Amino acid sequence: MPWNEPGGNQQDPWTGKKRGSGGNDPEEFIRKLNQKLGKLFGGSGRQDGPDNNSSKGLALLVVLLVVGWLLSGFYTVDARQQGLVLRFGAYQQTTEAGLHWRLPYPIETVEVIDVEQNRSAQDRSTMLTKDENIVDIAVSVQYKVRNAENYAFNVLNVDNAADQTQGTIYQVMRGATREIIGRNNMDFILQEGREQIAIDAQNLMQQILDGYKAGLQVLKVNLTYAEAPTEVKDAFDEANRAREDKNRFQNEADTYSKRVIPEARGQAARLKSQAEGYRQESIDKAEGDAARFSQLVAEYRKAPEVTRERLYLDAIESVMSGSRKIVIDSEKGNNMMYLPLDQLGIQSSGTPDPAAASAAAKTFQNSTSGAASTSGSDTSNDGVVTRPSRETSTRGGR
Repeated sequence: MPWNEPGGNQQDPWTGKKRGSGGNDPEEFIRKLNQKLGKLFGGSGRQDGPDNNSSKGLALLVVLLVVGWLLSGFYTVDARQQGLVLRFGAYQQTTEAGLHWRLPYPIETVEVIDVEQNRSAQDRSTMLTKDENIVDIAVSVQYKVRNAENYAFNVLNVDNAADQTQGTIYQVMRGATREIIGRNNMDFILQEGREQIAIDAQNLMQQILDGYKAGLQVLKVNLTYAEAPTEVKDAFDEANRAREDKNRFQNEADTYSKRVIPEARGQAARLKSQAEGYRQESIDKAEGDAARFSQLVAEYRKAPEVTRERLYLDAIESVMSGSRKIVIDSEKGNNMMYLPLDQLGIQSSGTPDPAAASAAAKTFQNSTSGAASTSGSDTSNDGVVTRPSRETSTRGGR
């Protein structure tokens, strides 16, 4: 007879213990558990019957399992995250940072998304420009999640972390960059147009993503590399050097024109001012001469002889003042030898000699002491002119 049949041998053939004597019997385990729980909740721990104790233990176990299952519905969301609550896979609500509760799995689940993380995508490829040239372009994009619900449900595989080239953001970046590059010439792309191309690509990417309702915000687009392909790079470098030389020569010409033109304008203005001054001076002088002549006419009419004498003397003075000859009034009318030491000093050295000038002055003073007016005048070969006295000159004029 088997050892575990009713009425048979109740001894366990492996452990040697009698069945129900504290081995691995499930009923014994449940019975002891019920006793401990009964004592824990204030009961006496005695059993009314095997069936009753078993049912109570199962009920308590079920209660504990339900409580644990309900407690599993609590979850936390960090400050940089948002939680999407799904009920049987359907979206219910979005929860912000903090402690929250949902219906336990499998009724509701929570998908936590980091909405503050700056994500990036890169691409490098050759593209065709507007003027049918090929350029090698490298682009990097920084973006983040703006709307967690749209990011999670509207577009499939928005940014694939495992294979970035399979993500939607990568395809949008490449398509927008190709479109912007195709709108511009190669010279603009390789020189001053990098910043403008990056801005245009960012705006176009954001427009496409908003049309998809992808829930992404493009933060920055950088055109990290833009050069001609390696096969033709030398030719493009030569063209760039020629273009730089052209710009340099043009800048030098502009600088020269900016320097010369103001000088020419200033010189023209100066000449014009001088001409205006000469014109005004001539007019003023002519008006002054006319006024003086009118006054002389009036005075001449009053005293003709006196006016004629004064005019004669003024004319002689003006003529003789610019001459190197010396005019001396002499009583005897004899010619006097005079050595022009001041002029000799000027001719020999180019500058007046003070000593020679002083000697000439003393000689002139000694030679003219005691001289008087004469009745005639003569000019000698040594540069000395004798002038008649005022009385003789006046009588001769009369």
